[in-house]
Amino acid sequence: MRKIVTSIVAAAVLGSSFVFGAVKTSAQVSKESVIQAKKDAKNLEVSLVKEAVESLALTQRVLVDISKKDTKSAIKDLEDAIGKLEVILASKKAPKLLPVANKIFAVEYVGDINTLKKAVKKVKELVNEGKLQDARVLLNTLQSQINVITTYIPLATYPDALKLAAKYLHENKVNEAATVLDTALNTLVQEETIIPIPIVKAEALIKAASKIAKKDKKQALAHLENAKKELELAKALGYVSKSDTTYKNLNDAIEAIEKEIKGKNKVEKLFEDLLKKIKDFKEKIVDAANKK
Repeated sequence: MRKIVTSIVAAAVLGSSFVFGAVKTSAQVSKESVIQAKKDAKNLEVSLVKEAVESLALTQRVLVDISKKDTKSAIKDLEDAIGKLEVILASKKAPKLLPVANKIFAVEYVGDINTLKKAVKKVKELVNEGKLQDARVLLNTLQSQINVITTYIPLATYPDALKLAAKYLHENKVNEAATVLDTALNTLVQEETIIPIPIVKAEALIKAASKIAKKDKKQALAHLENAKKELELAKALGYVSKSDTTYKNLNDAIEAIEKEIKGKNKVEKLFEDLLKKIKDFKEKIVDAANKK
């Protein structure tokens, strides 16, 4: 399961655009937005189910017992693993999926748009040449996101698998038991939530520009120009939305603000409209990703 999220960074990431009285550069705003987004990603972690975590650890220990030909310990550990899940199964409100692990990591694309386009072209060439593994290696570098991965035990099948393995162990069918346990561990479900870094940066830059548009036109325009580059990068990396707002709409809105800043600089309403658009855009990204 995979979903894309950007909304958790909306408030905390986009703070003041000043450091010790000095206006922040676009690079500073971008860097700080990613740091904060990584911290905020912790909010997406789910509470783990203690009994399920312990049951999983015991299941893995059983395989170690089997590898040591210690059937007695294997049976004991497996019975304990089943017992941990029986506590959960006894509840009428037992969830279908039991969270047992959380993992957060980030992969940030550091190239520019031209480098990215060349890489995408190369991937297509490799695919057309039938060099799928080479294409896969290169394709894996074409992402810029924070990943929050939660691993779950499927309660509908996992306990039954443990019981079948226990039956095999009591019948001294050790290999069959090991096979069942390996299969059970391979049925763990992972849910991956993705926070696209270029969109995090773009939103932060737009917000920062809105705060200094009256005080520092030059830096505000620099923020907006870099926001456009980040949105172009996000589009090229394939972070898509089902929103009525498109990358072109966002780019046009930014250009309208840039024009106004250079003129009479009555941009409050324009910034407000743009921030609403990018908010809607990022929320609809979740819908698009969930259907992949």
